[in-house]
Amino acid sequence: MPRKNPTGSKLSARRLGGLGAGMVVAGLALVVVGWTAPLLLFLKAVLLLAGIVVLAQGLSRVVWAVRGGRPDILLWLCCGWLVLLAVVALLAPVLPLGEHVDVVKALDAPTYQSPRLLSEYPLGTNNYGLDMLARSIYGARTSLVIALSAVAIGTAVGGSIGVVAGFLRSGVDSVIGVVTNALLAVPPLVLLIALATVLEPKLRNVALALALLTIPSMIRLARANTIAFAQREFVLAARAMGATKLRIMWRELVPNVILPIFSMMVVMISVLIVAEASLSFLGFGVQAPEPTWGNMIAEAEGGTMQEHPHIVLVPGVFLFLTVFSFNLLGEKAQKRWDPRSAKL
Repeated sequence: MPRKNPTGSKLSARRLGGLGAGMVVAGLALVVVGWTAPLLLFLKAVLLLAGIVVLAQGLSRVVWAVRGGRPDILLWLCCGWLVLLAVVALLAPVLPLGEHVDVVKALDAPTYQSPRLLSEYPLGTNNYGLDMLARSIYGARTSLVIALSAVAIGTAVGGSIGVVAGFLRSGVDSVIGVVTNALLAVPPLVLLIALATVLEPKLRNVALALALLTIPSMIRLARANTIAFAQREFVLAARAMGATKLRIMWRELVPNVILPIFSMMVVMISVLIVAEASLSFLGFGVQAPEPTWGNMIAEAEGGTMQEHPHIVLVPGVFLFLTVFSFNLLGEKAQKRWDPRSAKL
């Protein structure tokens, strides 16, 4: 057999690494230009998106040249973004950020300042002189707390009901099925607006309203997986040994149903973040001046976006990157733990 030339392999790896490093530099340059240059909103968005894509491809080639295998750089970038966002949102009160909510404290701050990365306000200010970076980070706290709380409540309630319906079947399953279909028949946005007109626009109430959207999907997913596992050998063996229904559901079915539900949870987080932003944009969610990404975008109404596009661009980029990251993680989780759903 012909022997491989190690010198040639090293040379190709160096070329690949050099190409990747050049793409990383080019991607960073596109991101900086897209963020700081006085361009139209559409051109800024195109440059930012192109910069992120080139940066991800460049990092992939650099790691490929170093480790000898092509990694999923996009997945790692998404994980890194979510970790960074969670850390800065958690530590926001102790970080040296500008004023994000008190208009009186921002009286001497410039209004509608454009983003300048090396200035006191790197992402600019709004019409009250409030720091857009600080408001985006505190908005992340609101969005993440609401989405995670709603998903946790919806999964606990919907998953439990779905397991009971799938295991007991008969009349219990029929009643739960009718209630689930009734909830799914109502358009989600209409249901949220109806609940928002009754409940006070507080963080807890918004989380409870969004949890109601999660419950029907979790019921169906848990029920379908419970029916699939209910006739497996280990469940039949537990029944033959005299195990109670509660023990079978808790010890035999729940551990097998939880993984597909977990993958759906990750996807639902992104859905609920968008839903919360939509409510806040329409004025039914958390009220200004308390920042959320939705009401930050709503500040650009009345032609402000044309003159000061960063008012929309800053929270929009935070929202896009977070939703995209959760969607990608959910897709990877479904491929690993719920292959049937991933093929749909």
